[in-house]
Amino acid sequence: ALVGIMWAAGMAFGIILMDLTPGYNVDLMSYLFGSLLAVPTSDILIMAVLDLAILAVVLFWYKDFLSLSFDAEFALSTGVPVRLLYTLMQVMTAVTVVMVIQVAGLILVIALLTIPPMLAELFTSSLWKMMALATLASLVFCLAGLALSWHLDLTSGASIIAFATAAYLGGWWMQSWRRRA
Repeated sequence: ALVGIMWAAGMAFGIILMDLTPGYNVDLMSYLFGSLLAVPTSDILIMAVLDLAILAVVLFWYKDFLSLSFDAEFALSTGVPVRLLYTLMQVMTAVTVVMVIQVAGLILVIALLTIPPMLAELFTSSLWKMMALATLASLVFCLAGLALSWHLDLTSGASIIAFATAAYLGGWWMQSWRRRA
């Protein structure tokens, strides 16, 4: 609930600042929903390089990130560079969001940053498996959403989010049904 409040407040504050800035005319809809099917090749290449760089950082420091994620004080006591890794994690997240927001739009970025990990968490407690499952789920959501969008002539971002939400609700229902049985 707090995340929802912060998101709504941040969006409102950002729109107010844009309204108050003289001469600032930006298509707000493109920032909210992006233009997923009109991405220039140069942007795709930049995102691919960014993905590889982030993957390399995560693989190199995986155990340290894992330690930091569960207990920062313990990680610090074992010699993990907590401040560096925490800052690195924040920078990687910010750079990714800024890069992808123009392509996918803010709403799809938020959905793909939250729904796949939440779905993965329903099925595994291993961080490594959770990361792999969330990545695979994101890919499936995007491909299925794009296919749905193409077949039904719908907005691509909304179709991806609808598919991801349906998958999460289905996974949640399956897990709650298993617990009852």
